[in-house]
Amino acid sequence: MSNPAESQARRRFLKLAATAAAAAPIAVVVLPQIARAQDLPHVDPATDATAKALNYVEDASKAAGNAAYKPGDDCANCQFFTGKAGDAYGPCQLFPGKSVASKGWCASHAKKA
Repeated sequence: MSNPAESQARRRFLKLAATAAAAAPIAVVVLPQIARAQDLPHVDPATDATAKALNYVEDASKAAGNAAYKPGDDCANCQFFTGKAGDAYGPCQLFPGKSVASKGWCASHAKKA
């Protein structure tokens, strides 16, 4: 004889699996459109506390007075920058939920390997 509790658990699992299988193709199309870097707000160096603490500037040439700055350093060649090459702005691991200028710079700059 079969156990009614097992049958109900099996039915719930099969319903959940069918729902997940139906939702997966929709998620593949919708999620990338939701999380575009261009849609992220830009870091404001004047008001963002993290930006102030890291001396973030949107133009790396303005960081020349900072002792940590090295010519040629900018967000685009930093290991924390996760934007695409050629994009004006992109996400940065140091500023979650915000985007930074690819030509910007901050004191935490670490050259990509």
